[in-house]
Amino acid sequence: MRNRSLLILTTAVTAGALTLTACGSRDDKGGSGGGGASGGVTVTIGLDAPLTGELSALGLGIKNSADLAIQTANKKEYVKGVTFKLVALDDQGQPSSGQQNATKLVADKSILGVVGPLNSSVAESMQKVFDDAKLAEVSPANTNPSLSQGPNWATGDKKRSYTSYFRTATTDAIQGPFAAQYVYNKAKKTKAFIIDDKKTYGAGLAGTFKGEFEKLGGKVIGTEHVNPDTKDFSAVATKVKSSGADVVYYGGEYPAAGPLAKQIKEAGAKVTVVGGDALYSPEYVKLAGAAAAEGDIATSVGSPIESLPSAKEFLANYKNGGYKEAYEAYGGYSYDSTWSIIEAVKKVVDGNGGKLPDDARAKVVEALQSVSFDGVTGKVSFDEFGDTTNKQLTVYTVKNGAYVPVESGTFGG
Repeated sequence: MRNRSLLILTTAVTAGALTLTACGSRDDKGGSGGGGASGGVTVTIGLDAPLTGELSALGLGIKNSADLAIQTANKKEYVKGVTFKLVALDDQGQPSSGQQNATKLVADKSILGVVGPLNSSVAESMQKVFDDAKLAEVSPANTNPSLSQGPNWATGDKKRSYTSYFRTATTDAIQGPFAAQYVYNKAKKTKAFIIDDKKTYGAGLAGTFKGEFEKLGGKVIGTEHVNPDTKDFSAVATKVKSSGADVVYYGGEYPAAGPLAKQIKEAGAKVTVVGGDALYSPEYVKLAGAAAAEGDIATSVGSPIESLPSAKEFLANYKNGGYKEAYEAYGGYSYDSTWSIIEAVKKVVDGNGGKLPDDARAKVVEALQSVSFDGVTGKVSFDEFGDTTNKQLTVYTVKNGAYVPVESGTFGG
């Protein structure tokens, strides 16, 4: 158990500054405080992710990594006089739950930033709630381009709709074409059957893959939409088998992708199943079966953190932190998302005589835009859309029952 003493907050506005007085700490909302300065100001960082349900492996990795960032900041007393606390809410991967959680997080005035969510469809339901409240949101995992660049981004008409929205994961505008280049140029696959789950993330990713694959000379010989909640994909598996495709690209997440891949292979289709970062999890291999998943491919954001010098401390601290769940695909990005909020709070406090101003939320949003630091995943900073400036991606393939990195780079590079 982590830090379960009672937390009582009293609020007072004096001389244009918000002062929160902390008396001990208790956390019965999945949060943490961890050591650091006693007394002074308590700043809460909210978190939204699927902490239960089929995507909980990814969500718990996000939560644990955010917790580690907060524990680290408090231990170092990184922001003088400020103790950070985490409050984590479960959206189960559902947009309706995400919107309700956003409303709850906005209502807690001690919250100055939110980490999450995992799903792009959930983010769509939360953005306006946060933006109206001038509450910063930094996702470690959202990849749909429209979240930051507007609905017409694909035509070149890029417009940022919500200035409070940021992300440390690169977008599908890069990830889909990056996968297409690898599949066509390196894996030498020329006939694709494209399937998606009709969700914001899956459909968007499949669309960007399709556009680049055809541009390169590949042929799309079949498309299909599936309901990810039904786990019977026998009909689409038969279509893939009869199509003669040599690759299946699936836009969606591992809970459906695993059974889909298994059934496609059982139908006798000699194909490689390829997908995006939501397939990059040991859970995909488990659900598909190691034999069926062998040779399948997933792209994911960034470089494998196990190979990054910048991630050594994170990896050691996570291991020593006693977390029961793995940090998974987004752990490093969740740590960096959380730390970006911590950095923004530091900028605001340092720029206001060591105190939080009464418009601290708006000031944190402003400060985030110019945040720049060396994080777990590399250099962390944001462009004019709130997107990460780190465009690195990696191709992974399943070998002997586990994903291994094959190639890292950037789209077109």
